[in-house]
Amino acid sequence: MTPAIELESLHKRFGRHTAVHDLTLSVAPGTVFGLIGPNGAGKTTTLRMLLDIIRPTSGTARVLGEDPRTGGPALRRRIGFVPGELRMEGRVTGRALLDFYASVSGSVAPGRVDALAERLGCDLTRPVRTLSKGNKQKVGLIQAFMHEPPLLVLDEPTSGLDPLVQREFLSLVREARDNGQTVLLSSHVLSEIQQTADDVAVLSAGSIVARGAVADLRLGAVRRVRAVLTDADAEHVARDLAPLSPSHPVDVRTHDDRVIAHATIEGDIDPLVKLLARFHVAELVIEEPDLEESVLRLYGEDGGRAATRPNGGN
Repeated sequence: MTPAIELESLHKRFGRHTAVHDLTLSVAPGTVFGLIGPNGAGKTTTLRMLLDIIRPTSGTARVLGEDPRTGGPALRRRIGFVPGELRMEGRVTGRALLDFYASVSGSVAPGRVDALAERLGCDLTRPVRTLSKGNKQKVGLIQAFMHEPPLLVLDEPTSGLDPLVQREFLSLVREARDNGQTVLLSSHVLSEIQQTADDVAVLSAGSIVARGAVADLRLGAVRRVRAVLTDADAEHVARDLAPLSPSHPVDVRTHDDRVIAHATIEGDIDPLVKLLARFHVAELVIEEPDLEESVLRLYGEDGGRAATRPNGGN
């Protein structure tokens, strides 16, 4: 089966700066592939090369079996794209703008635009220049999904969206996969990747440092914990939580007669919870760290390269 996306030794340099280095990657059709990494990792540059917005310095890319440099408008009509920096201006309404996009991208099923607008809570009667960032993002998502292209390339697609709309977007991604479409999703939000992606590649400094199934990469293994304790003193709390160090350093401070403990935990959080149970816990927050912290903690330069070897990565 021909891959939906196939990259071989792809490089991109801007002067002396190398944005993408020796990128080799294959994405199977009908799957959701997550491309993640910190700012400056090369994600957006890679996506732009797939769409022939910019061209590689060396190496090859094939998208839906074609070279993006020669595929032209016919290939681009088969791709739905949401850029990382979506700009919409002018007096034209959202509906008029989508009508224009439909004339460029190809036929759209009757009622498809209205159905997507209803699901995303998007008012298409307003001029796009008056829309908030989140509402502009909704129009961008509609134009990408409306013609049901074989390939969706989505660069930070939930930027500016509220949590309910983000949830609806994830449903759209899963439906696209079930419909046989391929989705390449670049995101800073780990939960989006974990809930939708079949496979993932982690980029750092323009190179793949880890690749494989989401569960195998343990992207959710690092969590930040914040506990607010009452009827306790900081010295006592620090002493009782000391067994977690040095692998899980804990920061303990006093604020307004309360003790606040911060910890970053990799793996099982049960030992921390049991230690906290010795005190009166007024608040307990467990959250996913930002992508950069999680990826770079789990896949530093040396460990990342080692992690890719079993899967044949770079």
